Amino acid sequence: MDIDGKALAKACAPNTTPEALNVASHLCRTQIEEFQRLAGSNDQLLVACTQEAPVFLETLDEINTNGPDIRFTNIREKAGWSKDSTKKSPATAKMAALLAEAALDIEGTTSVNMISKGVLLILGKDEAAIDAARKVANRLDVTVLLETGASLTPPSLMDIPVFTGRVTDATGHLGQFQVSIEDFAPASASSRQSLAFDVAGQTGTSVCDLILDIRGATPLFTAPEKRDGYFNPDPKNPALVGDALLELVDMVGEFEKPRYINYDEAMCAHTSAGITGCTRCIDNCPTGAITSDEKNDRVAFDAYICAGCGTCASICPTGAAKYNLPGGDALFTRLRTILSAYRNAGGERPEILVHDAQYGEDMIATMARLGGGLPSNVLPFAVNEVTSLGLDFLLASAAFGAERTMILLPPSKADEKAVLESELVLAEAVFDGLGFGTGHALILDNQDPDAIEKILYAIKTTPPMPAGDFLPMGRKRSVMSLALASLHAKAPNKIDVLELPAGAPFGAVMVDTENCTLCLACVGACPTGALKDNEDKPQLSFIEEACVQCGLCKNTCPEKVISLTPRLSFLGTARTAQVIKEEEPFECIRCNKAFGTRSTIENMVKKLEQHPMFQDKGGTERLKMCNDCRVFAMAEEDEHPLAGAARPKTRTTEDYLNEREELRQLAAKDMEEKGLAGTDTEGEA
Repeated sequence: MDIDGKALAKACAPNTTPEALNVASHLCRTQIEEFQRLAGSNDQLLVACTQEAPVFLETLDEINTNGPDIRFTNIREKAGWSKDSTKKSPATAKMAALLAEAALDIEGTTSVNMISKGVLLILGKDEAAIDAARKVANRLDVTVLLETGASLTPPSLMDIPVFTGRVTDATGHLGQFQVSIEDFAPASASSRQSLAFDVAGQTGTSVCDLILDIRGATPLFTAPEKRDGYFNPDPKNPALVGDALLELVDMVGEFEKPRYINYDEAMCAHTSAGITGCTRCIDNCPTGAITSDEKNDRVAFDAYICAGCGTCASICPTGAAKYNLPGGDALFTRLRTILSAYRNAGGERPEILVHDAQYGEDMIATMARLGGGLPSNVLPFAVNEVTSLGLDFLLASAAFGAERTMILLPPSKADEKAVLESELVLAEAVFDGLGFGTGHALILDNQDPDAIEKILYAIKTTPPMPAGDFLPMGRKRSVMSLALASLHAKAPNKIDVLELPAGAPFGAVMVDTENCTLCLACVGACPTGALKDNEDKPQLSFIEEACVQCGLCKNTCPEKVISLTPRLSFLGTARTAQVIKEEEPFECIRCNKAFGTRSTIENMVKKLEQHPMFQDKGGTERLKMCNDCRVFAMAEEDEHPLAGAARPKTRTTEDYLNEREELRQLAAKDMEEKGLAGTDTEGEA
């Protein structure tokens, strides 16, 4: 590839006069001495090659030094190998941007540990399950469970435990699976022509570390490919079963898994006082790792089940769920760095191509090796999962000057495309409303590298985005506010209010003030503090910028006078508390002490004035009194305010005997009057 060392040095340090870079052409082989010299004299070293990283690391070990903090980045497939990069016009700005991004210090993430002792449960229906078990029996502790009614020849050597049963449920993860089984029975040792099982089946739970499911039936888990420790290959494809067995034998020991989601329950808009609001993360989690914890007014994230797709973080309206790989503000710091470095190096009309580290890297490498590579203005941006990106990233990318943000979607994420599209639609609505037009956000899901390359080179240009600069700090709402302010400041159409489609995380709360009683239940339910009260007087205020349209206020309101209007306001009033309704407090009719709102008391009196319990003396007038005066009124107006009903007389054995004697005498008198005395019927009587 063509590299202008002098221009690249200037691009990497625009405010200095650096020496020209000594560009190597064979650093990993004939010029390895240059690498050794630099490695021995520097504390930090960035090598613009990822292909030969093992060679460089091995060389560091050989020179017997603690070595520098070494990093690797790829400017060849991603920049140099492009038909846009020539000797006359090398991709200097793009290379400088990639190098600047690679030099950043990225905050890591926390993790959880999973321990597997190699206990494997194989679910099958025929001899294939036993054959698979024998292939790994010397490495794993294997048990085979065959479906009820399975028919196969008895093994000549029963060296693997074989049972039958019907799986009814399964939970857990790598190292801690629990499989519920009905009609569980061991193989009969007296089987002759076909394998038989004991008749007396039991119900129980099998605990295991790993599961190989080759039944060919419905998987035990949703998104089975995302459940660590669970393998569900097509039993008709021996190659896939073999690949699964190869992976299984290595899954013994202790494993670290990133804690992908940083969850702040104080910001969660899921529930309040048992009333449900936002359920976006629960509805869209492909693995079922997110469940409702209504007892604590929050959602529960199972870090062991979470597959790290990041869909919850992309659609969370409050930012309570934040993708944590990388941690902190590293994602937006990288974005700001790569775009500013490209621009400072003279690059024009930048476009961001978001991709993952597996599928995306392979696609880019294929285009570079076999085709024309990436256009010089397309900056590749690697993330752990492209589905973790949401509206905040799209807005920030545009605010930093990216003309277009394109997301290269792997085929394995096709089922999550709809959620990603909804975020792009919302971003496009904002761009179009501000006068920037459409076409600034795009999903690329074609699996043909040639087709992707043609799209990248043939795509129509859009109106350029003005490059803003701000520190992207804080969680989702903070980043979006900064990005929107930057976009609005330079927008062709500086509108005050932009109407948004339903489901947008911005908007206003509309209150029917005439029927609102200022009970302030909505204030207690609001998770973001968008609705506020006043300690000094009955008052309801609203901060529009803080509203996420979760609906908790609407669902909580006992008078049903609240509605939601999705929109985006750029007015200064949207950032400050605006009074929706206020009124003078209601004063006690007895002592004149303020104790409630007028509308609340009057509404309560109106509803209860016909109630039977309020028809006696005092009636609804007591509702107009404070707590103390109400007690005084009851004591003064009621003759015996604390009196209860008369206590029943205690009955003794003597009472029961006297009562029986009275009944006997009455019966005798009745018979005497009827002339039955002394007859045989006396006993019957």
